[in-house]
Amino acid sequence: MKHANAIARGVRPKEGAIANTDTPQPPARPARRDLTQGPIAKTLLLFALPTLGSNVLQSLNGSINSIWVGRFLGEGALAATTNANLVMFLMFALGFGFGMAATILVGQSMGARDVIGARRAMGTALGLFAIISVVIALLGWLFAPHLLRILSTPADSQALALAYLRVIFLAMPPMFIGVLLTMGMRGTGDSVTPLQLMILSVILDAGLNPLLIRGIGPFPRMGIAGSATATLIANYVVLVVGVAYIYLKDLPIRLRGSELRFLLPNPALLKVILVKGLPMGLQMLVFSFSGLVMIGLVNRAGVDVTAAYGIAQQLWTYVQMPALAIGAAVSAMVAQNIGAGRWERVGRITRAGVITNVVMTGALIVIILLFDRPIFALFVGGNSPAIPIARHIQLIGSWSFLLFGATLVLFSTVRANGAVYAPLIILILSVLVGRLGFAAALLPHYGTDVLWWSFPLGSAISLGLATAYYRFGDWRHPGMISQVIEEEVAEHSQADGEPGGRLNPGG
Repeated sequence: MKHANAIARGVRPKEGAIANTDTPQPPARPARRDLTQGPIAKTLLLFALPTLGSNVLQSLNGSINSIWVGRFLGEGALAATTNANLVMFLMFALGFGFGMAATILVGQSMGARDVIGARRAMGTALGLFAIISVVIALLGWLFAPHLLRILSTPADSQALALAYLRVIFLAMPPMFIGVLLTMGMRGTGDSVTPLQLMILSVILDAGLNPLLIRGIGPFPRMGIAGSATATLIANYVVLVVGVAYIYLKDLPIRLRGSELRFLLPNPALLKVILVKGLPMGLQMLVFSFSGLVMIGLVNRAGVDVTAAYGIAQQLWTYVQMPALAIGAAVSAMVAQNIGAGRWERVGRITRAGVITNVVMTGALIVIILLFDRPIFALFVGGNSPAIPIARHIQLIGSWSFLLFGATLVLFSTVRANGAVYAPLIILILSVLVGRLGFAAALLPHYGTDVLWWSFPLGSAISLGLATAYYRFGDWRHPGMISQVIEEEVAEHSQADGEPGGRLNPGG
């Protein structure tokens, strides 16, 4: 109890102190890659590159599947998948936040060499995700028609969208759990296995799409439902392979024997995951909402401008990927180092993340600006009037991703210690108030260029506020593990009992 109280107050026990716990601790095993040791820049880059590869493959998979649907079934079917995928994105936004919270707990536990703590956090998250995903799958199947009507899905696409969306909802359990497992692997320092699983997913999903859509060979002809079924099969297969790999390699997040009880959500862990995960999920919803408002403003400028904005966004999807990968790497590294008590490395990791982002994202922006005309021509043809507009948008807006990447690194650092409300508030101020307010107020007076300049303006506001919070904010308080222990100590002190089987970050 004394040891737990020390941790709850933010006081780390002396080197070599033994944790007092009712759960037997196995010998401490290192993560797949110990992110608390070695050269920071090299470790960051080696961790980020596989994550970048996973992100690229995921986007390519979506593009390839859209091509199959569009070529085989036409524009109506493509519009149907677009509407259905919007529903899925909204579902995953909150799930992503909860997964990030669990990943941070896993990372801090691994940094503290507390394997049992990492398994408890993973078990609680798995139990939560299993319940949520099954409920969403059942409710989604029942209420899919109502969701499509709320989205004002075109009448001629509703039947196709319904057939597609209902199958996709059945794929929710393996999707949610699979995403959580890969995020957990990254929390332990392993970013290579998620890449390998993503490669398998893309091969299965993209490969089965045409076979099930057209009924080629022994496969049934399923139309648009075949595209969704390919996704469903790919996700279930990848989940089975991923779980098998975790147990064959005896990865730190595996559960065996008495540890299977960790799948019953622990109240203290569950509270931290929900309280910390909800704001991170809401951050994705802020971006989603701002995107919907922005496209509404762009649509007022006519078809050519809307088409130009659409193809510019296709390239922006790839421009932001280095920042997302570097942010994930920074989050995992900072979480492990905070868990290990190595605060002297946290600032260096953040600086390395910012510099790496500037180099990688800056190089990608330059390459795209040099070759954007032939790339745009792939989407709309070389003589389209949308191309010069798209190039103009690209020239103004692309540089905002340098600022976005730096902001993301700062957010990843503070969130790795459980500071999640300040980033949400900063995004609301910079994106909803700054970017959209600027665009909506000045658009009638200065024309469409205001829309494109709103991107660097919003990014500059968010970077300024994020930098101020990183330097002067109170995010350096005891980490999320300590908050879990505080909850458990408070609960058990009221019951005059010793908390059993708790996390022990200092062990």
